[in-house]
Amino acid sequence: RFAIREGGRTVGAGTVTEILK
Repeated sequence: RFAIREGGRTVGAGTVTEILK
């Protein structure tokens, strides 16, 4: 989605991806 590689710290969307993991 956005900054998924960052670990979900840059974009809020990344946080959702981390939870899905």
